[in-house]
Parts: sequence; structure tokens; C-alpha cells
Amino acid sequence: MNHNDVLRRLRYMFDFDDSQMMDVFAQADHAVTREQVCNWLKQDDDAEFVKIKDREMAVFLNGLINLRRGRRDGPQPEPENRLTNNMVLMKLRIAMNMQSDDVQSLLADTGLNFSKHEISALFRKPGHKHYRECEDQLLRNVLKGLQTRLRQHA
Repeated sequence: MNHNDVLRRLRYMFDFDDSQMMDVFAQADHAVTREQVCNWLKQDDDAEFVKIKDREMAVFLNGLINLRRGRRDGPQPEPENRLTNNMVLMKLRIAMNMQSDDVQSLLADTGLNFSKHEISALFRKPGHKHYRECEDQLLRNVLKGLQTRLRQHA
């Protein structure tokens, strides 16, 4: 899934303005400008649109974890240079303090039924024999379910 789409959805989901988006990056010790944030959030066909890099998206998700769960002691995790849908899903799960049951429930709310084993396969390391790749549609549905839940409680 396009990281810019994920970023747009997360901004809407948490109702962040530009300065709050910049603060999420700052939570992971990474400074960004308002212009950078605005260009990442523009639609793909806009002339000023800039594709967010995997590392920058990883920094944002690490910052979201720090914002929602608090900073952990010691050095901050190094952002990944290559970010897959599985990693995005894992970081969202950590940030939202969700268990496999919560992810399963989110997916059920969007009409997708997954067993606990299928959910746990998404969070395994890529070399594991039961690893399952997180497809774009699955990540989209998790984001949609999260958005629905957060917007109901807002």
C-alpha cells in the first residue's frame, strides 16, 4: 500500500493538523518542515506531491508509538530503510496497544473473517514457515476499522 495513503488515513483518523503531524515526527527525534508534511499529504496527481520514503514513514510510525505509548528508556529504535505492509501493521498494533483479538475484531467489523492463526501469521518474521504477507486490501481494511472505532469515540 502506498505510504502516502497510509499517512493521509492516519492524519484523518487521529484528526492531526500540520503541527501535530510535525510533532509525531519529533517524538521519534526527527524534524520535518510543514512544507514536507503538506507535500506528502497532497493527492498523487498534484504537481507538488512528494512520495514519502520508507524510512520517513517508519520514523512517523515510531513517533506515533512514542506519542501513544510513551518513549521507552534508552536509545530509540532505528527506523527501517525498507517498510512492508506487515511492518506498518505491526507498528500500528504497537501504537494502538492491540492484541491479535483486537485486530481480528477490527477485520470482522469490515466484513473480513480471519482466524487467530491467520492474524498471528501476519506478525511473524518473513523467514518463518507460517509467515503471511499483508496484502494492500488487508491493511486498508485494518485502517478502515481503526478509523471507524476512533471516530466513534471522538
